[in-house]
Amino acid sequence: MIRASRSVTANIAEGYGRFHFQENIQYCRQARGSLYELIDHLSCGFDEDYFEKNEVSSLKKETIRAIKLVNGYIGYLNRTKVNYAKEPDIDYSINESTNNEINE
Repeated sequence: MIRASRSVTANIAEGYGRFHFQENIQYCRQARGSLYELIDHLSCGFDEDYFEKNEVSSLKKETIRAIKLVNGYIGYLNRTKVNYAKEPDIDYSINESTNNEINE
């Protein structure tokens, strides 16, 4: 469960660092897969009596919310990719303020 949950943020970060829409989307899909893997682990943990029903329900709701957020980000990337194809002169790269926030 720890590996699956860490894989989510690691894949999103790696995809973001690729600077290509399609690669970013692919890594987000992998992140989404890890979220579904986490739901499966919750079910298995409940079956083996590691979790109470209310714990599983709460964690599953949070995981589904995360899946919806990743789906929304994938949709955003797809829309941006299409717009970029129409108007390639627009700069979609990271701006200096974002780089400064990372370095602080």
